[in-house]
Amino acid sequence: CKTGSGLIKLNGTPLELVRPEILRFKAFEPILIIGRQRLKNLDIRLRVRGGGHVAQIYAIRQAIAKAVVAYYQKYVDEQSKQQIKDALLSYDRTLLVADPRRMEPKKFGGDGARARFQKSYR
Repeated sequence: CKTGSGLIKLNGTPLELVRPEILRFKAFEPILIIGRQRLKNLDIRLRVRGGGHVAQIYAIRQAIAKAVVAYYQKYVDEQSKQQIKDALLSYDRTLLVADPRRMEPKKFGGDGARARFQKSYR
């Protein structure tokens, strides 16, 4: 996130071209909450890889929200940063706080992490 002309790029392409289209609105949520006026002098470059479509979209929206809050804390005043942060948290806490859940690894003796093969005595 740096001072610029309002460009938001994802892996070198504009954010407006995010695929799939169904999830595009999810990526734009922090922009719509914060407002275009506050973002018109910011350039944001995003890189994302790994995971599925939904996980990538949630990573993008969280990165945008966190970058804007960090920029306002470092280069603008504390009051406007707090307004942005409060607006984001009142809409959705996952915009600023990461979800710590991860997939549990599969173990022996069953099909998954917790499931076991059926026991038989005969």
